[in-house]
Amino acid sequence: MRGKNFSPRLAVLLAMFAVVTPMTIPAAAQTEDLLFSFTGSGEHGSSPAGGLIFDAAGNLYGTTIIGGAGVCGSGGCGTAFELMPAAGGGWTQKVLHSFHDNGKDGSTPVTSLILDAAGNLYGTTVNGGAHAAGVVFELTPGAGGEWTEKILHNFGVGSDGTAPEAALIFDGAGNLYGTTSSGGAHFSGTVFELSPTATGWTEKLLHSFAGYPKDGADPVASLVFDAAGNLYGTTAEGGKNSNCPYDRSCGTVFELTPTAGGSWTEKVLYDFKEAPDGNAPGGSLIFDAAGNLYGTTEIGGNISSCSGMAGYGCGTVFELTPSAAGPWTETVLHDFGTGTDGYYPGNGGLAVDAAGNLYGTTTSGGSFSRFGGVVFKLTPVGGGWTESVVHSFGEGTDGSDPYAGLIFDTLGNLYGTTYHGGTGLCTENSGGPVVGCGAVFEIAP
Repeated sequence: MRGKNFSPRLAVLLAMFAVVTPMTIPAAAQTEDLLFSFTGSGEHGSSPAGGLIFDAAGNLYGTTIIGGAGVCGSGGCGTAFELMPAAGGGWTQKVLHSFHDNGKDGSTPVTSLILDAAGNLYGTTVNGGAHAAGVVFELTPGAGGEWTEKILHNFGVGSDGTAPEAALIFDGAGNLYGTTSSGGAHFSGTVFELSPTATGWTEKLLHSFAGYPKDGADPVASLVFDAAGNLYGTTAEGGKNSNCPYDRSCGTVFELTPTAGGSWTEKVLYDFKEAPDGNAPGGSLIFDAAGNLYGTTEIGGNISSCSGMAGYGCGTVFELTPSAAGPWTETVLHDFGTGTDGYYPGNGGLAVDAAGNLYGTTTSGGSFSRFGGVVFKLTPVGGGWTESVVHSFGEGTDGSDPYAGLIFDTLGNLYGTTYHGGTGLCTENSGGPVVGCGAVFEIAP
């Protein structure tokens, strides 16, 4: 389903069959609107796996992993797109860039974009580039409405990382930080920094992951800074625990601390154990005001609550509480997979509203289809957390399989993408089943 360097984990999760009993917690009524359906025709992109971002004018930006004017096998190489609200209602889509697998451009952008103060967009592609190992790119708007792409870094030389799957982040000085899911000194992925210079951008490897049993492996989520300038992230595999049946090692949460000499020191904050713990923390992390971290695991948790992975569990939402004495303390806030609950949280991570409620997506489960997925909400109640399903995908031409995370607008509406579904029809994987090409949606409270 994804590019040649892309982790197979998503394809496996979306293909799993689960049987659940009919029970769920009802949510307050919320309305979903389909803002745009991808068609996959011509220069149109299809299958958005990454999330969305807003600019100051209220326009949305995102990526699709296939489609567009470029040629990659039997389909396009992916796009970067803009959605603009129309004066009379509705949204208009514009393809800003079609990627090409031609040795110069990247291909298969699987994650969200970021904006700088000047309105330039930055992102990564899993494939393509000078070494067929992915790139970091910049898109700059021009006076005539056209956008110009510039490759800032080509991955795949020496001990450099390969296959960046995560979104980038900026520091206060304008440097970019990200992860690669593979490559590096131990072929288990890297954390990198890109710094602007007078002649281009210079890459610095901050950490090469070593994998089980020393370290994490396969970082596929974006990073987050704390107030002191330390970096935090997740690895979907690796760590010291090898009893996880799917990945064989269960994943980690890590911290990178800058030193006075310019290097960075890594510390594993938590090693996952699969059950009753989670397994494969593929999503990005968020902080609360007290310094606790929140995230999701794709599988694991209460293995008796979900039969879709042959006892592997359907995923969790977790909290990590800092400890000065050693590893952080993990608390599972929710186990997925009961009744018409969702299961298998995607790699987008969580969003938080002003009241401290957590929101996210699952790639499967819900009321209408085993593979439809849901938008969920976790509400802090009396020292615990209560989950409710905000929206179940898979009803008619609704979207399905929301792999990315969510964002809020200033009014509290939620926005996101679905990998499948919508009104367009695409033939997947060179003669595979005909499915919806993906959609952009809004959920109003």
